Amino acid sequence: MAFFGIGGLLLLFNLFQLQVLNKSYREDAQNRTLIKRNIAPPRGLIKDRNGLLLVINEPTYELQMIYREIDPQMDVQEFCKLLDIDIETYQLRIENAEGKTYFQQSIPITFLSNIDPVIFSKFQEHLYRFPGFYPRMKNKRSYPFRQAAHVLGYVSKVSVTDLKNNDQYEPGDIKGTKGLERVYEEVLRGKSGMEFILKDNIGREIEAYKYGSQDVFAVGGEDLITSLDIDLQAFGERLMEGKRGSIVAIEPQSGEVLAMISSPSYDPNSLALGKLRNETYYNLLADTLNRPMLDRTIQARYPPGSIFKPIVSLIALQEGTTYASRTMYCTGDYTINEKKGFSQGCHAHPTPYNIATALQYSCNSYFYQLIRELLEKYGYSRPGKGLAALNKNLEYFGLGHKLGIDMPNENAGFLPSPAYYDKLYNTSTYRWKSTYILSLGIGQGEIEMTTLQMANLSAILANRGTYYIPHIVKQFASGKPIDSKFREKHVVPIDIEHFEPIFDGMEAVISSGTGYRATVPGIKICGKTGTSQNPHGIAHSVFFAFAPRENPKIAIAVFVENAGGGGKLAAPIGGLMIEKYIHRSVKESRKTLEERIKNTRLLDLP
Repeated sequence: MAFFGIGGLLLLFNLFQLQVLNKSYREDAQNRTLIKRNIAPPRGLIKDRNGLLLVINEPTYELQMIYREIDPQMDVQEFCKLLDIDIETYQLRIENAEGKTYFQQSIPITFLSNIDPVIFSKFQEHLYRFPGFYPRMKNKRSYPFRQAAHVLGYVSKVSVTDLKNNDQYEPGDIKGTKGLERVYEEVLRGKSGMEFILKDNIGREIEAYKYGSQDVFAVGGEDLITSLDIDLQAFGERLMEGKRGSIVAIEPQSGEVLAMISSPSYDPNSLALGKLRNETYYNLLADTLNRPMLDRTIQARYPPGSIFKPIVSLIALQEGTTYASRTMYCTGDYTINEKKGFSQGCHAHPTPYNIATALQYSCNSYFYQLIRELLEKYGYSRPGKGLAALNKNLEYFGLGHKLGIDMPNENAGFLPSPAYYDKLYNTSTYRWKSTYILSLGIGQGEIEMTTLQMANLSAILANRGTYYIPHIVKQFASGKPIDSKFREKHVVPIDIEHFEPIFDGMEAVISSGTGYRATVPGIKICGKTGTSQNPHGIAHSVFFAFAPRENPKIAIAVFVENAGGGGKLAAPIGGLMIEKYIHRSVKESRKTLEERIKNTRLLDLP
């Protein structure tokens, strides 16, 4: 027992000596500082439908500062020399911090971004001499391909408002600002980690606190697999160079977007975080004529022109106001009021002896009559009721509202309502009549659509009356299912037998009508050209189609501003896109056409 008692006393004496008499441990503890360092997670990658990487992460280095911790006596000249910056740059950034709030001066803010790795490594050796400055390695978004800028979007640094509203963000973090980066921010971002480091009294890192047991690993963001075919996307963007307009291609059976092209565009790498990012951004915004930042596929809206005629045909057949074999004689104009001499013009063509040939020759008179009968279905004096019924049918086709694609800032287009015309033609002497708005029957007047809506109309035709909401993300890398709304089939209430005569007419448009430049040997294409009137200058060229006629693989809409009739540019562009997707290449015999389109420049036109 005595032995154990003596041993215990010796242990107590040693503890007393270590903790009280020996000051080295206390001084050591006082000379150490515990710091918390946030670890940014790697952002999720984005791939095309074939697994090709569209968005990747590249390591980049930056220096953050906490203003209130900076030593005012530090050697500024040596600091700037090590970082290869001038004194003015240093002073400017310090002065900016001086004007910030106490809160902002107490949190890390970025002092210098995109530091050269060699400079960064050399500076780290001297870091202990500059308290208040903290190095950080981050990931910068990079784009192996130069296409799909509007679809992919870009990221920006979080703002003070972001920090206050979302505790998941840390100073210096990035967030999705446009395109898929914005829509899928929660998925792509991942979760930040943190590590605790002990530093000595001159700022050198000593070791991980408690051997790293308190550290939290960062969780990388999830990868997105999109439905885009980057080869088709790149091909379409090349065809649209030097032009204003858009192309949307959809896989009809799934609603997956194969290509989504807005022109003019820009290299997505130019808006990656870097020294020239702000200058590039403002230069793009300054181009108010061509507006390269505008996503014309979902934000711009246009009169559809004659591609609207197949839709009017289907609704008239379904409503029973016409029949497929109906013949109408066209004399070159459509008489509205014989006594007053009011008429609407048409063009010379053979007599449309049924609805298919009316589509083939795009007879305006035929469709003025069809729309007039739809509007007057409930009586000559009640066109408003007829228009309301027509609009209800058009809404089934996805018009007049946003389709719900997984992209921000989608435009709903415009369907004029009876109330709209009541207000437009509000007079004390008479009310508006069906003849005031006959231009709706040929896709002119007040009706407007996005190119995405036009492509979706083509997909509905391809599927004979059904569609899935167009979407760009095909799946998540983890296997997690995409939003259920993209897997829900939408049914348009048109009887199946009404589609065949419409397809006959659309196929004839390509084989022997205005869309002959879209012909692809060996592929049966059903399409329709259109001319969208432009009050400011040359009309716009429009085309939509699907192919092949049986078991369609692609539905497409093409809109080229200031290009004239739909057969001139939009149709051959559509045909080349169809050929490229189905055959994976363009035949040598059609290379001349391809090069002619690529070399056509229209950007200078108003």
